[in-house]
Amino acid sequence: MKPANNHGIKRVFRATGFSMQGLQSAWVNEAAFRQELILALFMLPIALLLDISTLERLLLILTLFIVLIVELLNSAIEAVVDRVGDEIHPLSGQAKDIASAAVFMSLLLCGICWAIVIAPLLW
Repeated sequence: MKPANNHGIKRVFRATGFSMQGLQSAWVNEAAFRQELILALFMLPIALLLDISTLERLLLILTLFIVLIVELLNSAIEAVVDRVGDEIHPLSGQAKDIASAAVFMSLLLCGICWAIVIAPLLW
């Protein structure tokens, strides 16, 4: 049930608190999120230190965030599917597989962007 006085700056603070709870839950319960976050924290300084244009730097950083965002959505979909029931159903498997494919596509996008930006620096 929604609180009656949930508006203005109070709503922003409550929403921020819920977001922090979600990030904490993902860190505690989702190994893939932990791995991708650690990788992003390792790659972020590299993106900041490379001798590249601002636009290229932005592209590298954005793709790291995209991977994390898609992983959070994948975890949320999996949690909802698991909450609905334990029985095996083709649509449950389909939902999980499609969400997993979205994570794969975001990782592929990240890898391609990083390769395209970094390749000229190596040759």
